Amino acid sequence: MNYQAFKLSKYPQGKITMDIFDQVSLPMPALKEGEFLVKQTHMSLDPAMRTWLQERDDSYMPPVQIGEVMRSYGVGEVVESLNPRFPAGSRVVGVTGWSEYVLGNEEMAVIDPSVSAEAVLSIFYITGLTAYAGLMKIGMPKKGETLVVTGAAGSVGSLVGQLAKAEGLRVVGITGSDEKCKWLVDELGFDAAINYKSDNLEAQLNAAAPNGVDIFYENTGGPIQEIIFNQLNRFGRVIVCGVIADYDNAIPAKGPSWVDINLKSLRVQGFIATDYLEISDEAVSVLGNYLAQGKIQYKTHTVEGFESLPEGLMMLFKGENTGKFVVKF
Repeated sequence: MNYQAFKLSKYPQGKITMDIFDQVSLPMPALKEGEFLVKQTHMSLDPAMRTWLQERDDSYMPPVQIGEVMRSYGVGEVVESLNPRFPAGSRVVGVTGWSEYVLGNEEMAVIDPSVSAEAVLSIFYITGLTAYAGLMKIGMPKKGETLVVTGAAGSVGSLVGQLAKAEGLRVVGITGSDEKCKWLVDELGFDAAINYKSDNLEAQLNAAAPNGVDIFYENTGGPIQEIIFNQLNRFGRVIVCGVIADYDNAIPAKGPSWVDINLKSLRVQGFIATDYLEISDEAVSVLGNYLAQGKIQYKTHTVEGFESLPEGLMMLFKGENTGKFVVKF
């Protein structure tokens, strides 16, 4: 019996295209002692995947190699096991790959049967840890402060904004359409939202954040970055979670003013969620409580079918999703 997988055939030059992946048929592995086999059911598409396709050896994780199965996060069911910690029939989440079946690993976590795969990928795994660690441990929010978050309608950004609101902050979201702005304000409770494709961005941000910006949660980069940075208050914090607008560029855009960093006593810190694995239980507890109280919610953009993975990844980088992008098969 064989199963389907997508392997990387070449690194992207600029934007991701369909031809960098090859769909292949692989033989089902025979299990050795301690191993278990997972049939994937849900896979997460994330901006970090673009960084895994960069040929650099100084990143937090080595790049996917040519000829390797594309890396991803996924949820699946254990269908065969020689490992008592992961019995057949249990559901797991972890680092997997673009394949219908994967050999499990000890870093995977068994999922509570009452929690949906969508909730796990949207809140109770890397996405939730990213939002929580960045805002709470680096941003150190204080009630009454103003937060601006870019990529606000994405999986991390939408969660960051809701968590900040639950913590008593004024929240301004930056996103790419009027429809998404309406969702952020009307459904998620953001105080204001700005379409970065519209005009008079500086004036719009002044109106949305009349007391200036205390915390800037950066997910995207792009021209809006400088406008937000210039409106930071003294002792402001910049949390650099991602710069999706720069991932396709050979030369990144110029950074912010070091003079302002100095004279405003700003703190600018980049981070990777996996640096904060030790607080995973704390993040799950806090986010779970807010979810139960109705203070946060999640939305998934679901695409059906294993074959849709490459196209789905291209859709993600075009900003065509609202909430967490999940491929179900």
